[in-house]
Amino acid sequence: MSTPVKMPQLGESVIEGTVLRWLKQPGDAVSKHEPLLEISTDKIDTEVPAPITGVLLEILVEEGATVAAGTLIARLGASGETAAPDATDAPGITDTPTDKLIVTEPPSQQVQRAAPPAETRPAGRTFISPVVARMSAEHDIDLAQVTGTGLSGRITKKDLETYLAEVKREMAEGEEGAAKGEEEQASRDKPADALSNDDDILQPLTTMRRAIAQHMALSKRTSPHVTSICEVDMTAVVRHREANKRTYTRDGATLTYTPYFVAAAVVGLRATPEANSRFTDAGILLHQRIHVGVAVALDKGLLVPVIRNADALNLAGLARALNDLVDRARTGQLQPDALQGGTFTLTNHGTGGSLFATPIINQPQSGILGAGAIVKRPVVRSRSASLLPSADDAIVIRPMCYLSFTFDHRVMDGAQADRFLTAVKERLENWTE
Repeated sequence: MSTPVKMPQLGESVIEGTVLRWLKQPGDAVSKHEPLLEISTDKIDTEVPAPITGVLLEILVEEGATVAAGTLIARLGASGETAAPDATDAPGITDTPTDKLIVTEPPSQQVQRAAPPAETRPAGRTFISPVVARMSAEHDIDLAQVTGTGLSGRITKKDLETYLAEVKREMAEGEEGAAKGEEEQASRDKPADALSNDDDILQPLTTMRRAIAQHMALSKRTSPHVTSICEVDMTAVVRHREANKRTYTRDGATLTYTPYFVAAAVVGLRATPEANSRFTDAGILLHQRIHVGVAVALDKGLLVPVIRNADALNLAGLARALNDLVDRARTGQLQPDALQGGTFTLTNHGTGGSLFATPIINQPQSGILGAGAIVKRPVVRSRSASLLPSADDAIVIRPMCYLSFTFDHRVMDGAQADRFLTAVKERLENWTE
């Protein structure tokens, strides 16, 4: 009897997934827990392991297709066995109510036109993925005019992109003759920014990039952002790292500057509980535990894995936790649960050379700390408390760093924000184990 492989539910809020690449083909032998395919959700790209040892009998969802969580995507079995589908394992049938997982055409599309007769509509048209529904609504596409290349005639994202490209080409050809004379006459006076953009390339949004765009835009609309910046003398931290990085490496942990910033942020969050909170209509919800998300840059986007209970870890523990999360994020082995539950976020944008930035809050949190590049700069040091020039003044070279704290002005005012930054600054400038 064949074993079904279904699109996994990777996280509570993940309702669909896109098949990026099949790592095995029908007839290939697979071992239990061996990667079978790569999928993408709006939160993460990851591999799906084989549930049993056997042979891949058939693939039911092609690469590039987006289906609901729980949808049958393949079957495994013994060598020589043939796939035996049944009604409950048909593609598009899920383990959860379809009204929650399967998105049909938007109401606007349903009002504008009647569905094609059932006898002429491919069986696969009974399932319209959320991505296809969203794209058709955005571009006002009549899905009855689109040729589906997916399973049983199902319309995929690629089908819509092909359809849009064809419509654009036909419109351009139709207008070319009529507009040719006008273009020649106006070309001498046409401004540079209105010239033809035939050389431009449209790069389709990846699932990750679309999710980042939506999340960042939502954050700016939701929270009134304010950013406060301070300068930190990192001499004590640099000295400690130089003295201990080899020991940490020998013990299996790479010691970067990021764990120091996380540890200092914990001190700041303890001093300013409002920074470790979220705004609700009922009031400000103060989190009792400190779970720090750390931004990790990837070639195709940005992930924010979470160090849970960061307040319970020392520097070595933070370094090990961070190493593990970063390695898994960059090798595609990070599970969606590792991206959820953060109460505060740190972005060490200085690793790319940036001096200071105004980062966007990671909703529904109330603050995010940005750490700039650590660079040597001349600074004035004096024993005198007066701001007037003094014989005690001296210009010295110090490793300096800008810290920027962006906060939700609904939750905090400048006084609380400055209290948080001051606590972080003092921890870094007076670093001790």
